[in-house]
Amino acid sequence: MRGEYLSASADQTREYARRFATGLRPGDVVCLTGNLGAGKTEFMRGISEAFGCDEQLSSPTFSLMNIYEGAMRGRPVELHHFDLYRLESEKELDSAGFDDYLSGPFLSVVEWGERFPSLERRYTRRVQLDIAGESQRKIVIT
Repeated sequence: MRGEYLSASADQTREYARRFATGLRPGDVVCLTGNLGAGKTEFMRGISEAFGCDEQLSSPTFSLMNIYEGAMRGRPVELHHFDLYRLESEKELDSAGFDDYLSGPFLSVVEWGERFPSLERRYTRRVQLDIAGESQRKIVIT
């Protein structure tokens, strides 16, 4: 799923995310970008719903990463959810073993990944969320 979409609600943002998630494969690394309040968490919630692990979802803002157990096409899936908002340097990424987490057969979603340009080569998909009005969000998937 690629293209530009306009969401009029959090429910619709999650629906776009569920549809997007059906095309993901183990090893994919998704970069979620957008300002605070743009809908990254709602989009992530939709992805986790697609894999049946939405009840496990919590913001990794204070822990850098959360791991969720789910299923894709009847097979177990491990979904890694990263939030790089609070990190200041690439040295912090290195000391956390971030690159190793992205190298496995997992699905990874990285919020605020654009803060570290050296990671660009690791992303297989990008989702940009922008505020397009009081309750509207523009979602660009590449």
